[in-house]
Amino acid sequence: MQFKQIVGQAAVKQRLINTVKENRVSHAQLFLGPEGSGSLALAIAYAQYLSCLDQQPEDSCGECSSCRKYQKLAHPDLHFSYPFFAKHKDDTAITFIDHWREALLATPYLSLDIWRSYLDAENKQANINIAECHQIIKKLSFKPFESEYKILILWLPEYLDKEGNSLLKIIEEPQPNTLFLLVAQNQDQILNTILSRTQLVKVPALTYDDIYNELIINYNQTEKAAAELAYLSNGNFTDAVLMMQQDDKSYHSLFVQWLRLCFGNKGIEMVSFVDQLSKMGRENQKNFLRYGISFVRECCLLIAGAGELVHLPAGELDTAQKLSSIMNIEMNQAIIAELEKAHYHVERNANPKILFLDVSLQIMGFLKLKSSPQGNQYISN
Repeated sequence: MQFKQIVGQAAVKQRLINTVKENRVSHAQLFLGPEGSGSLALAIAYAQYLSCLDQQPEDSCGECSSCRKYQKLAHPDLHFSYPFFAKHKDDTAITFIDHWREALLATPYLSLDIWRSYLDAENKQANINIAECHQIIKKLSFKPFESEYKILILWLPEYLDKEGNSLLKIIEEPQPNTLFLLVAQNQDQILNTILSRTQLVKVPALTYDDIYNELIINYNQTEKAAAELAYLSNGNFTDAVLMMQQDDKSYHSLFVQWLRLCFGNKGIEMVSFVDQLSKMGRENQKNFLRYGISFVRECCLLIAGAGELVHLPAGELDTAQKLSSIMNIEMNQAIIAELEKAHYHVERNANPKILFLDVSLQIMGFLKLKSSPQGNQYISN
């Protein structure tokens, strides 16, 4: 993995390169960024750059023996630790290393759900157990084999329970030229004893333009498709790629049709439309609701007079402006809350017909009667 293969994050890349040039490489670093920001990819690219035998001013060479091994995730001085779904108490990350390499080579923008799909996870909970902690200590007790640095990348340290305290000594007093790179999404869920011993590298969510350009240049998406995916993903490149693999749906036209049916109080047509939504499949339903949440938020910006912050294609912007003329912020906030609640229940397998019909009735009330949002319970299958 080279820096040039990572979407956006130019400032973070430059900061990491500068630590190497200025000989300021901290032995324990925490790459903290939301899902889909590329924090894991950055950690791997940083490790490859540190180990490269012919470092270039802005990236690893990609051609030396070290880089070739890194590109296969098979360098003897590169180690990984990650949450897994243990079948036996002695299982460690090495038990699942072939699956890990397969998943990571397919996409460095991993999520726990994607990683789960590569394993026979059943209903097990992911964690990093005490056996893995002992294995980490063992791995890092030896000197580098080929490179200047021995590097361990620990993905999602949030899944380290109190057993993680066994790592404190090796984090604080590692062997010479041993680096500990943690890649996390939620700082509050990391053991404070570990957090206090690391140098923070903040990785922000990707921008709309970063995702939009990447989808056009490297994923052959049309401008319209790239704009919608970049808009829906809200800075999460993992989500953008997953949505790209779903059936092609025009969420905008569907959502606007839904709002018009709600505003017109068209009961019979609404039942037919709800039936259509219920047959879309769970992932498309989630994407549809996610689009609706984002679209209504853009309408809020227009109502508030912050049109310069709106990211909508011309046709969708025109629709948003028309809707904003007949809606107010309180009404939009009520609709957003209802859509977010629906998204939550779709993820938990709510009955789609009952859910979308109930949400439709709620939105009708907001648009026509200007009623206050009410709590709802959805019946699950």
